[in-house]
Amino acid sequence: MRAPHALEIEGVFKYYGDFAALRNIALRVDRGSTVALLGRNGAGKTTLLRIIAGLSKPSEGSVKILGSNVRDDAARRRIGVLGHGISLYEELSAHENLTIFARLYGLDQPGETASAWLERIGLGRVRDGLVREFSRGMRQRLAVARAFIHEPEVLLFDEPFTALDDRAIAVLQGLLADAHAKGRTIVMSTHQLKEALVLATDVALIRRGEIAYAGTRTQQMVDDTGWLYRTYEDD
Repeated sequence: MRAPHALEIEGVFKYYGDFAALRNIALRVDRGSTVALLGRNGAGKTTLLRIIAGLSKPSEGSVKILGSNVRDDAARRRIGVLGHGISLYEELSAHENLTIFARLYGLDQPGETASAWLERIGLGRVRDGLVREFSRGMRQRLAVARAFIHEPEVLLFDEPFTALDDRAIAVLQGLLADAHAKGRTIVMSTHQLKEALVLATDVALIRRGEIAYAGTRTQQMVDDTGWLYRTYEDD
């Protein structure tokens, strides 16, 4: 029997009043794939990622993560999310923040795991510092660690490199490369086409709330990043 896809989206619509932000989205992602989710501002990328992450409920349709409904707790534990907001506890220390998230995911040794991740992202020396006193770059690295701390099988990133400083970008790139090598599934929206297409194994292009293209990333897309938009978006 074939193992379930990492991600299965069937007939997803999302309405805000009478406005359809997403229309009949259908997408299947194999395990171990890295998918670049592309589209212009307002196309529906963030809305779709929030639904995949279980943070927003579709008006119609279904989303499954590794065969389970994304709204189920078991499925959510298998997902790591990095969105636009940093979403940390400002009045707690870096170590306390990661320990809380490790406990939420039911890890056996939350404190030890938090310490190991702080060393990995270069914040071991300030583990007891309050997050509100951290620079934006330090907070960004902590948010990246939060998304990875439970070794999720599916990683969802919304514009992951936007506003990151150079240190945080290097940390994230290293973690992404390691996740891909371990066979994790990655779905990321981005405006940085060249970088995304080099990393991606597959591409999904959203146009006005609909999937305009979904398939394997080709070398032509890497060599001419504008080709995808010219072919599938221009009227």
